[in-house]
Amino acid sequence: MTVKAYGAHAGDQPLEALNIERRTPGAQDVQIRIAYCGVCHSDIHQVRSEWAGTLYPCVPGHEIVGEVAAVGADVTEFKPGDLVGVGCIVDSCQHCVDCGMGLENYCNHMVGTYNGPTADAPGHTLGGYSQSIVVHQRYVLRVSHPPEQLAAVAPLLCAGITTYSPLRHWRVGPGHKVGVVGIGGLGHMGIKLAHAMGAHVVAFTTSESKRDAAKALGAAEVVVSRNADEMAAHAQSLDFILNTVAAPHDLDPFFNLLKRDGTMTLVGAPSTPHPSPGVFGLIMKRRSLAGSLIGGIPETQEMLDFCAEHGIVADIELIKAEDINGAYERMLRGDVAYRFVIDNASI
Repeated sequence: MTVKAYGAHAGDQPLEALNIERRTPGAQDVQIRIAYCGVCHSDIHQVRSEWAGTLYPCVPGHEIVGEVAAVGADVTEFKPGDLVGVGCIVDSCQHCVDCGMGLENYCNHMVGTYNGPTADAPGHTLGGYSQSIVVHQRYVLRVSHPPEQLAAVAPLLCAGITTYSPLRHWRVGPGHKVGVVGIGGLGHMGIKLAHAMGAHVVAFTTSESKRDAAKALGAAEVVVSRNADEMAAHAQSLDFILNTVAAPHDLDPFFNLLKRDGTMTLVGAPSTPHPSPGVFGLIMKRRSLAGSLIGGIPETQEMLDFCAEHGIVADIELIKAEDINGAYERMLRGDVAYRFVIDNASI
C-alpha cells in the first residue's frame, strides 16, 4: 500500500515529500489513519545523522495519534473508528524478562517506530510523518481525551512518557520537592506531570523570560540557573531532579541542590556528552545520577489515562508538513512553546 510521507534521503538534505510502502494489515495488526504527529528533538538528531546508524530514507515521527482504519482478524482490543496512539515502540522480542514485565523500552530487541529493523520495505521502520501506519496491536494505545484535544495529545507519546516514567519510578508525590531542569518540549511536560502528582515543583531555566510561563505550567518556584544566589537558596533541598536539557552542560551545580539520597535523572539526550560530574558531589551525600528511557507499553497507557483524568495535554504549535524544515530550525533556536505538531492532513 503506497502512502504519502515526509522524509530525508541523507543527513545533509532537507525533508521532502515522498511515497512509501505500508504492509497490508496481518491478523494482529492495526491500520491507523494518522491525524497528527508530534515533532521530537530526536527526530532532528536522527534525520541529520547526529546519532549513529540512521537509515535512509528516514521518515521520522514517533508521537502518533489518529483513528483506526482497519484491524486484522485476531485484533480484539481495537475497532475501526477508535482514537489511538503509537509512541516510540512498534516491536520487541516479546519473551525476555523486560517484555514480560511490560518494560519493552528496555528490551535488547526493541524496534523503534522509525529507523528500526523490519521485514517491511525498505528494511527499516518508517514513522509518523505520513498518512498512515500499520502496527501490531500490542503496541497500539487507547486515547480517551476528547477528540478536540487530539493534536495536543500527540506529544504525550514521547515527551509525556519520557517525563512520566521517571517521576513514577522514583515515586514522586505529595511532600516531595522536585526540580525540573529545562522548560522546553520535555520540561514543560515534566512540570505539568509532577504538579499533578502533588509535588512542589521548582523549575530551572537559563532564561529570565520563562519565569512566568513556568509558573503557569504548575511550578511553585522558578530559578534562573545562572543566578548563583537563586541556586544557593535551594541547596540540599530537593528530593529529585528531572533534567530534560538536550544540550551538554555542567551537572555539578544541580547535584548541590539534592538532599542526601536524592537522585538526578537525565532524560535529555545531547548529541555530545555532558562534562563528567565531580565525584564528591555524589559521595558526600550518597546522591545518585540516573537515566530513563521513555516507558513500556503498560506504563504509556497508564500515562495517557492519567493525563486524560487530569486534563493534561502538551502546549503545541500546529504546522503543515511542508513547514517541517523551518520548524527544525526554530526548534534549534528554542523558538517554540513548546512542541510542534504536524497536521497530517497536509501531507
